[in-house]
Amino acid sequence: MLSTNEVPKYLQIVNALEKSIVSKTKSYGQKLPSVNKCCLQYQVSRDTVLQAYDTLKKRGIVQSVAGKGYFIKSYQVETQKRIFVLFDEFNAFKQDLYLSLIEHLGKQVFVDVYFHHFNPKVFKALIEEANGNYSHYVIMPSNLKYAPEAISNLNKNEVYLLDQTRPIWNKYASVHQDFEKDIYLSLLKVQELLTKYKKLYLIFPGEKEPTGMVKGFEKFAKTKTISCEVVASFSEIILQKGCAFIVVKDDDLVELIETAHLKKFQLKKEYGIISYNDTSLKKIVEKGITTISTNFKKMGETMAHMILQQQNIQIHNPCDIIIRESL
Repeated sequence: MLSTNEVPKYLQIVNALEKSIVSKTKSYGQKLPSVNKCCLQYQVSRDTVLQAYDTLKKRGIVQSVAGKGYFIKSYQVETQKRIFVLFDEFNAFKQDLYLSLIEHLGKQVFVDVYFHHFNPKVFKALIEEANGNYSHYVIMPSNLKYAPEAISNLNKNEVYLLDQTRPIWNKYASVHQDFEKDIYLSLLKVQELLTKYKKLYLIFPGEKEPTGMVKGFEKFAKTKTISCEVVASFSEIILQKGCAFIVVKDDDLVELIETAHLKKFQLKKEYGIISYNDTSLKKIVEKGITTISTNFKKMGETMAHMILQQQNIQIHNPCDIIIRESL
């Protein structure tokens, strides 16, 4: 029988099962009592028992096997949250984000991290497999076409979106960039520096990059500070003196610098560079590359606090332009 105190009945069942697991009364791999048997034992409804088992499942303590029941999966009952993290790709700044997230979540939180590499089939498959097995889902959806459909199958109160969001996702918690606003305001800050150049290019591949960058760039173009053009890759441009470049991909950044070296162009004097997303290397390459970058460590910290405090809000992560020698 369960007590009549203020602790919800499903949590009382969870606590009772935790004690039996810690005391090794129930061993690893052992089957838990059936839902019906648990209902009779504790004199509660099926929904209450299922809620208890589901709570333990999301914490990774038990697992369900279709047609067979629930089984002990782990003795780590101190794990209070089990989090599914789905990134788009791995790079230096995503590493900063991940390490910050882990640090601020604390030791009683277990995290599994996966990557979809902008593949919609992989994205969908990973979410389907994870559904119901975690307490929280931290997802970097990028601009994948079928991401809304896949995410809609998850409990909206357990979903936290990272980096990119859309108006249709305003019901989900998020820590995101506002790419249109960020690039526009950043360019306004360096408006005077740009006047020494005759043309500004945005090298925008358009494969996986957020379209808000182009919108913000086109908005800045209307200020008529400098002639502006969007191109898909550096290979579409004949490098000439007096041009400045906003580079999204690091491959294009390397090609641009190599080409300028061959032409013996002087950076800042004869051409300029603004790169997207700051890294330690960009602080020293060519005596410093100017970058437009969000604070990825702050993004990880903010996301961790939202999860721990069960907040369902949307937060625009800070972004700034870091002016260095390349401009």
